[in-house]
Amino acid sequence: MCEFCERHAGNGQECGKDYPIKPCGNGDLGVRAEYIDGGIILFKDHNIASGYFDINFCPICGRKIDQKNPDGENLIFERKSVMDVKRFDSGEGNVWKYVFTKADMVAEAVLYCYEDFYKRTVICCSTMSGCPVGCKFCGTGNKFVRNLTSAEIIEQIQDVLLDKGIEDVDTIGERFQIMFMSMGEPLLNWDNVSSAIKTLHDLYPNAELLLSTIAPNNRDAWDKLIRLSKDIPNIGLQFSIHKSTDAARNILIPYKDKLTLKEIRDIGIVWWRETGRCPYLNYCIDGTNNTEEDSARLMNLFSPVIFNFTFSVVCSPNESMKDAGFRELSTVRSFEQSFAAQGYNTRIFNPDGQDDIGGGCGQLWYVQKWMKERGSNNK
Repeated sequence: MCEFCERHAGNGQECGKDYPIKPCGNGDLGVRAEYIDGGIILFKDHNIASGYFDINFCPICGRKIDQKNPDGENLIFERKSVMDVKRFDSGEGNVWKYVFTKADMVAEAVLYCYEDFYKRTVICCSTMSGCPVGCKFCGTGNKFVRNLTSAEIIEQIQDVLLDKGIEDVDTIGERFQIMFMSMGEPLLNWDNVSSAIKTLHDLYPNAELLLSTIAPNNRDAWDKLIRLSKDIPNIGLQFSIHKSTDAARNILIPYKDKLTLKEIRDIGIVWWRETGRCPYLNYCIDGTNNTEEDSARLMNLFSPVIFNFTFSVVCSPNESMKDAGFRELSTVRSFEQSFAAQGYNTRIFNPDGQDDIGGGCGQLWYVQKWMKERGSNNK
């Protein structure tokens, strides 16, 4: 049991975590604790003020706790960032990129505002520093640094909301979406991602928590994802497929231990049956995968009763080659309409910010710079 739970939970339940806490004060109030990845949490008996907020889970292990200490006083926690963060603003005025760094990692998150923050707010966050999957259209290539901890995933969301002064967007906004779609494969870091999802659901109970995956062949992770999706109805699922044959998909996404398109269909049906929610299929159109044969293969494999489609432009992963992607919206729209005509629920994704801050999928320009500098520094 972690020390914080032992002192403040009051019900004796085991949390199963053994994270170090280093007290530097007396008694239960005014105690400063340092948790596993170096973040600082300050416990105080204090009315809510700027920089302070209530939480109802242990900041060390994530287990729910009573918000009052043994003396009946409210516990308020001040969170201090464990990562350095820089913000880059798009000239379009509705997209912001945040780059998080520590000595041994880099991550990016992108904030999108649709009309205004209280109409719809979207944050795409990273689950890894770098990525081992190696998608050809992604700026990380196959450069993998390490998995992000659950605290590092959560902090991306908290820092973005705090920076823009919209911490209340979940409670008074119409739609708030947290997407695990920036950098990294969520199912290859499932323990940390699932822990982050649980905590984020506690912090932002109205937020949609949307996972995008290339579908690694990991039965244990899939079983856990399905169970968690049943427990938390806000979880959504998207498969990144992008090609209509496994042969073509294997070239685009060379990660070997992944599910085939038929296996994606099968696990998608299981997820749909267990949750009652339709998974999405993300399909980036590059000008070579939008033939009638492609649409026929996809429609034969994926039923419109179960699967929805997102059709996306291809953004350039390289800042020095900004026009290298495929952004002919008329072509994307024509392909999308052929699916809509057959009864599919469809949408088109053409992200703002892709020209000046790399706001699109795979446009990890600042990650590339960090990796290049890190490589040169290590020589």
